Amino acid sequence: MKKRLSVILIVLLSGLVGTESSSLKQLSETFTKVVKQVNPAVVTITSAKIVKREGRFRHPFEEFFGDDFFRRYFDFPERSEVLGSGVIVDVSDGYILTNNHVVEGADEISIMLMDEREFKAEVVGTDPLSDLAVLKINADGLLAANLGDSDKLEVGEWVLAIGSPFSNNLSHTVTAGIVSAKGRSRVIGGAAYQDFIQTDAAINPGNSGGALINLNGELVGINTAIATGGFTRGNVGVGFAIPINLAKSVMADLISQGRVIRAFLGVKIQDIDDQLARAWNLSDREGAAVSEVVSDTPAEDAGIKVGDVIVEFNGKKVRDVAHLRNLVSTSQPGTSATVKVIRKKREKTFRVELAEFQQEQTVLATRQKVSPKLGLEVEDISSSLTRQFRLEKNVSGVIVTKVSPNSAVAKAGIRPGDVILQVGDNEITSVREFRRAMREEEKRDIILFLVLRQDGSLFIPIENR
Repeated sequence: MKKRLSVILIVLLSGLVGTESSSLKQLSETFTKVVKQVNPAVVTITSAKIVKREGRFRHPFEEFFGDDFFRRYFDFPERSEVLGSGVIVDVSDGYILTNNHVVEGADEISIMLMDEREFKAEVVGTDPLSDLAVLKINADGLLAANLGDSDKLEVGEWVLAIGSPFSNNLSHTVTAGIVSAKGRSRVIGGAAYQDFIQTDAAINPGNSGGALINLNGELVGINTAIATGGFTRGNVGVGFAIPINLAKSVMADLISQGRVIRAFLGVKIQDIDDQLARAWNLSDREGAAVSEVVSDTPAEDAGIKVGDVIVEFNGKKVRDVAHLRNLVSTSQPGTSATVKVIRKKREKTFRVELAEFQQEQTVLATRQKVSPKLGLEVEDISSSLTRQFRLEKNVSGVIVTKVSPNSAVAKAGIRPGDVILQVGDNEITSVREFRRAMREEEKRDIILFLVLRQDGSLFIPIENR
């Protein structure tokens, strides 16, 4: 009897091992098939910027030989290059989708295909707010990726990333992973519209603009950023991609209009934290709380008020601030939208006639929490903040809206209403530039701010410890 049971167990285990081996083989074959299908649609991008050095040391002999002599033989411009990736999305017109930060400020853009042919690219349009850009090349024999539906992605689903990490010698590198999460926001600076797909497929510098594909061989995302924890520039299993559904909308506007046309609601909003939820007796933390209604905007005209919690937009439940921002921005200006809010524990629905977003307007703007280590919050200057802090018109910079007590900036004398004009040697005109400058200065013991007040401007050193 025991011998018979042993035989049966051996047969069953052999069957299980065989089944597992067969499943792994099928998965491997699927990976191979998908890569062969999509790989030729991925390109390597090299963006070059010519930087002329200013403030050059003047040699004593320059007066003797003359300026032209020294400029001709010693004043060489510096060439700065950025490596990235892109995805061909249209064969007939040669359109390529990539990240804005890959091509931003470039004087020359080169595209290398999988067959190692190289072409000069022209910029069709860029959108810093979503960190997307569309390029164009004139070439025959192109292959375009099939665009998928990123809304159908499931957490835990297999995905592949294709790009050129670190070097064009590593072009068309393929990595595999899963969808780790969806709807990630506030994970990188600069891009205002964030709804990232998070993946543990290895993404490294140079992968930006490359393809994130599902096992149907469809493009579901544009690889954009990684989280490193500050220890290394390389992959640690936390990468982010722009969902292709957002990219489709941006790309269509860039191709047809040369710019992105976004709708405008006209409120400042913030996420619902535990304290707000308890204060307002909300059943959950989903939605976006209205902290300010901008005057003469669609929101004010419709009757939305401060303290309303927006829980639904055009029939879609609102998860958080980032989600609402994307829902509004991808709507068409001039159309009517339904906005459901919770006001004093009761639901109310408003009909809002959406306007077109202008770059200088404050639309769905949240306070930008910058450098909690230093203890301050700054915002882009808006008309409402100009009135609130009695600023002169046409002031550029970022305005300090909050200073934490006993923080480094508070001890240095920074106060709400101060306008930060410069950080270190970097002039500041937006929160995005402020973030970038702070990253450059973060390793210094002293960070120098140039601050504008009503009584004039002054430099204020900040202890960075």
